[in-house]
Amino acid sequence: MSTITESVNVTVPIRTAYDQWTQFETFPQFMDGVEEIRQLDDTTLRWRTRMAGVVREFDARITEQLPDERVAWKSLEGPTHAGVVTFHRLDETTTRVTAQMEIDPEGLAEKAGDRLGALGHRVKGDLQRFKAFIEARGVQTGGWRGKVDRPDP
Repeated sequence: MSTITESVNVTVPIRTAYDQWTQFETFPQFMDGVEEIRQLDDTTLRWRTRMAGVVREFDARITEQLPDERVAWKSLEGPTHAGVVTFHRLDETTTRVTAQMEIDPEGLAEKAGDRLGALGHRVKGDLQRFKAFIEARGVQTGGWRGKVDRPDP
């Protein structure tokens, strides 16, 4: 199991950064290896990824969502994948986006890539592409301001 933490500062207000992040179906536009995400309901996402030539499909559940603060999730099947993305207001026009993920890759190629740090580089690249995506647009493509409370332990 690998834990990856990466951050990027984006030059947009916190609401813009957060609202764009909740548009999960746009992830393939800036996330390497993500081919499709379909939002099945308020808390369930269907992912299709391609890593090291291997296509995987799995469902993930949003376990916590607080507008302008955080989005947390965990996979429901397939490879173990869980994480949280947090949003920190640095000033009126700048937001720090931090992704912290725990990933347990499956398969020989994915495990080898993980040992070589490929997953960390991928997350860092994804955040840089998110920065370019949202800063070039200047506005979000939509937003969901709903709240998902973390379940009691």
